[in-house]
Parts: sequence; C-alpha cells; structure tokens
Amino acid sequence: MNHETPLSPRPLHHLSDVRHRVMTSRQLREHGVPASEVSGRCRPGGPWQQILPGVHLLHRGPATSEERLHAALMYTRARAHGIPAQAPRSAEAPYGEAMITGLAALALHRFTSAPPLLRLEHIDVLVPHTRRLRATGFVRPVRAHSVPRPRLLTGIPVAPVPRAVADAVAQLTDPDRVRRLLTEAVRGGHCEPARLLRELTRARLLDRAPVAAVMDALLAEGRAAAEDRLYAMVSEAALPSPLWNVELLLPGGPSLGAVDAYWPDHGVVVEIDTRTRSRRDNILRDEVTRKHEHLEQLGLAVVAVTPKQLRESPEQLADTVRATLVASAERAPGAYVVVVPR
Repeated sequence: MNHETPLSPRPLHHLSDVRHRVMTSRQLREHGVPASEVSGRCRPGGPWQQILPGVHLLHRGPATSEERLHAALMYTRARAHGIPAQAPRSAEAPYGEAMITGLAALALHRFTSAPPLLRLEHIDVLVPHTRRLRATGFVRPVRAHSVPRPRLLTGIPVAPVPRAVADAVAQLTDPDRVRRLLTEAVRGGHCEPARLLRELTRARLLDRAPVAAVMDALLAEGRAAAEDRLYAMVSEAALPSPLWNVELLLPGGPSLGAVDAYWPDHGVVVEIDTRTRSRRDNILRDEVTRKHEHLEQLGLAVVAVTPKQLRESPEQLADTVRATLVASAERAPGAYVVVVPR
C-alpha cells in the first residue's frame, strides 16, 4: 500500500479558516494530497508555496500575519522532539505546549510599543526545554524549563504578558525600546510590577542597568498608586479613620516595623503586600511574613492586601477590613505598642 494514501481522504474545498490555508505535509496527506502533488504545486509559479520546512501556504503571494503565526506554531509542533509524527492533536491545544511569546505576543496583547506583526523579522515560539529545535526562517524557538499557561487570543496560544515581556527584553539591545516595553506593561495596566519583576529575575535580566532602573521607578510608582487606592477605599467605604503610614514599636523595645494603616482601638493593621524576589540574592524575601507573624503573636490582626486587589476588588477588601474591625471586640486585648509617624 502506498504510505502516502490516507485511509479516509478529506477534501480541501470544505476548509476555509486559517489553519487550512496553512497546512503541514502530513495534514495534506490526510486530505488526499500526496507528497508528489504538494511538491508540484509548490514549484515556482505554482498555486502553493512552502513557507517553512514541512509547512505549506495554500495560496500565492505573501503570508498574512495570522498565517505566519499559525505556520510558526505548526512548524514547532511538527518538529517537536520526542513526539511521534502520527501523534494526535488535542482540539483544545492543537499546538501542544507551544505558544507565541516575545514581541509577537505583545503585539497580540495590543502593546503600542511592539512593532506590527508583519514588520517582525522573527516570531518567537515558547516551547519546553526538552524540545530540540533550531531557528529557521522566521521562527525562533525560545526553550524554557517552565512553560506558563497560555492565553488564547484570536485563536492563538499566547504567553502571559510578564513572560512575553521578559522574552522580548532578552532579545533587545536598545535601552529606549526596553524602557517603552516595561513602562507600557505596567502603566498600561497589562500586569503588576511585582509579577513583571519576578519574570525578569527568572530570566536574569535585572543585571542590565536599563532594566533595573526602569523597574525601580515602576515599583515605586506602583506602590504610590496602591497607597492612593487604599486611602480611597477607606474613605468610600466609610470605615473608621486609621493612623496612616506609622511605625509600631514595643515600649522600650525594638521596632515592629512600618505599616500602611493602623487602628489602635481595634488592634488592626492593614499592609500593602508588594513582596517579590530580591534583585541581589534572587530568593523570596520573607521579612514581611515574619513581621506579620510577630504582630499576630502580639494579638494584633493583620490584613495584607495586594495592589491588584486594591485596583480590582476594593469593595471586597473593605468588607474584609470592616469584618476584622468588628471582630476585634471578641479578641483578647493585644500587647500595648507605641506608634511613631513615619
């Protein structure tokens, strides 16, 4: 039996979407098109063209940006090391674990600082580190030990913004372009500065002076914006007024640390939690955790809030703080602490 003859050919004229304007050699065989016919149609002047090794564009003329993206993913999938050529593809994940990352992903996330897709010389595709893939044509594989859960944008699996930004910055040498990408990621509301910092740390990009300088400024900005949202939350929810930005000390003893809001009559502390990885030793800082545990041992109630919670669910946070203030009447009195303005 001819190995190129499929068991049940499926006619091409029934296909219309982009995945069927771009097809692999194997997919074409499944639709009754033998390799000899594919080669003939892809000759100069023919109706088709080979856009990547083993991946064909079923029309003449340049590929659209959408076709290039799908072709990159199809090539990566078809060349996946350790996956049999006949491996079935899931309807939910037709490209396996591969996803678009870098500048192409940021263009799909609608970053104005990312070039249009058709202007990109390379399309970065994030794959597990076990894949033995080389760059070819416009496809540039990015191998990673940890592959995040992708977002599906226009039917294409795309890396989350923090990961896509880190992968893009790793390829850039222009400080101004780096600054624009990092700034838009945070100020444009695409991701939290702490999450972005974690990805940049993972990628060991914080040793670059432009990256470190921009992230320092963005982290400070993010902290100030979170404090403003905390003030607004307390006011709009008509909560009792706390002491703002104070340092707590044991009488005659050491400092217990600074907190963002403190209700002395209730023994309740609210602190904005912006913990992330240290840029110096690359380990998770735990000073804040130890401080919270110490305060709780002294009988104080600690409510840790994140900038994301303050931005997206201030009403829920206000309910949590109100409930903690009310519950203070049922707790045993905490230790007496001295309050000092910061």
